[in-house]
Amino acid sequence: MSEPAPRPALQQRVVAAILDGAAETFAVHGEQASMNAVAEAAGVARATVYRYFPTREALLAELGQVAMTDVDARLTSARVDEVAPEEGITRAVRALVEVGRPLVLLARESGRSDPERFEHQVAQPLRKLFERGQALGDIRDDIPSGRLAESLIGLIVGVLTSSPPLGREDTTATITRLFLDGARARGPRRQ
Repeated sequence: MSEPAPRPALQQRVVAAILDGAAETFAVHGEQASMNAVAEAAGVARATVYRYFPTREALLAELGQVAMTDVDARLTSARVDEVAPEEGITRAVRALVEVGRPLVLLARESGRSDPERFEHQVAQPLRKLFERGQALGDIRDDIPSGRLAESLIGLIVGVLTSSPPLGREDTTATITRLFLDGARARGPRRQ
């Protein structure tokens, strides 16, 4: 006798648990972590992981798509372009920290199943924010905006993978202070 098909709500919870477990496992142990480790982190059997994601690549691709959608929604709702650059940076950091460990995978080149989407939805808004801050004299202009964006993403990833983890607000404050103290313009502000 065959098992009844799982209900859609149950399937959604199982997929969410697998994606959460995969994000945690891959962020901490790298993308070559075992599927057993992913299953254990998700609280399911390895066969269940493979039932929903037949290959590691399929799991990574889905995790990347879900994370990109989350990043886009959070950065859009942060409205970083509507406030002063320093506040915009704080909002951007908070938005990216809230994405959590899936951002770690996106930030790794191999985790980007869609590099153009990453560029458009993550790097470009940060670059524009830095360019605006540079034009106002709030952000140092001796470092290209693209390099500042890469550095901020790298700092966020580093803190997200550090141990012990901090709370979201402590993480946001730590990253923002560290970054702004290095990116802040020196000398008098432009008028």
